[in-house]
Amino acid sequence: MARADGPRTANGPRTGGGPRADGPGTGDEGPVGGSGRRFAPWLPGVLIVGGVAFDLSTPPPYTAAPFLAAAPLIAAPLHPLRLTALAGALAVAAACLLAEFHGVRDWAQSATEIATVVTVALLALLINRIVRRGSKRLASARGIAEAAQRAVLPVPPARLAGLDVAARYVAAERDAAIGGDLYAVQDTPHGVRMVIGDVRGKGLGSVEVVAIVIGAFREAAEQEATLEGLTLRLERALQRERARRADIEQAEGFITAVLAEIPRGDSQLRMINRGHPAPLLLDGEGAVRQADPEVPALPLGMGDLGAWPDRVEELPFAEGVTLLLFTDGVSEARDAQGTFYDPAVRLRGRRFAGPVELLDALVADVERHTGGGTADDMALLALRRAPVAPGVDRGR
Repeated sequence: MARADGPRTANGPRTGGGPRADGPGTGDEGPVGGSGRRFAPWLPGVLIVGGVAFDLSTPPPYTAAPFLAAAPLIAAPLHPLRLTALAGALAVAAACLLAEFHGVRDWAQSATEIATVVTVALLALLINRIVRRGSKRLASARGIAEAAQRAVLPVPPARLAGLDVAARYVAAERDAAIGGDLYAVQDTPHGVRMVIGDVRGKGLGSVEVVAIVIGAFREAAEQEATLEGLTLRLERALQRERARRADIEQAEGFITAVLAEIPRGDSQLRMINRGHPAPLLLDGEGAVRQADPEVPALPLGMGDLGAWPDRVEELPFAEGVTLLLFTDGVSEARDAQGTFYDPAVRLRGRRFAGPVELLDALVADVERHTGGGTADDMALLALRRAPVAPGVDRGR
């Protein structure tokens, strides 16, 4: 794109006529925020229009070729093939029309600029195909991960044997659906039983351990008459799988966990804590009680270090009280100054309509505390003994 008074350069001086700071740079920052995401799809058109305006309003040593070449490149990851091709065609047409408008004297310079825009437009089409293929694979992988999460950590029913129930799983990795945290709640002949735990370890190995524990819990919760027997079954399942499968690392076989049961028709809560963060009991008036175990115990999977009887803690669980169980992704979340999140303190004095509202508020509060992200996965489970009208049966 050379004007009649001489050739133009793509890297001319920036004094007075160069690209402004609020030009292309804005598009780079835009996708970070909500307004930026809305603006990003329009960026290819803005670059073409802005490039033409830049070309017409600046001295001859400046060229719009960088703007025009950037337009299809920006369109490639944002738009389908057809719109990317349209952006490339408009950029090439604008380059040709500008060269014609200014009157071409240096054909070699103008041809080079036009050829550059054409080449970049063709590369943008190739990039678009690669990005779209990768997006389809990623969508497929996400679908598989979501299906695996639903199979391993299914969403519990909102109402279970007279209890209001809610669960959440918040992965630390943005695109991950499941990690090393686990929860399960199940109505059994012995009452409503539940488990929440955190596998020591990361990666696929921890997910395998989660599947082993959940599978063992589903079966043993129905069969074992006592909570101690249920805990022992999980311990044996971990030891058996570790002995059978060499790919399960020793560190990934250890799980901090809380197992609990609420017998039907009973106002007691029974718990066994195996080295896990203490659950919380919240009443309807905003009071919070931390259910610390009387005697600390080693995590599940560490039975090789010694054998000792599990101690069941019994606590009152009246109507209107909510049991909150969570993994250390909540209690070890830190703010910018390194201060740990304390759910007992942060929830004290607050009232919630039900378990769903409690978990929604808690997840949002942790995100505010950390500034938008956590370094570890979070699993949360909340159950409330809902008040019932006189004469209403509490059956299944």
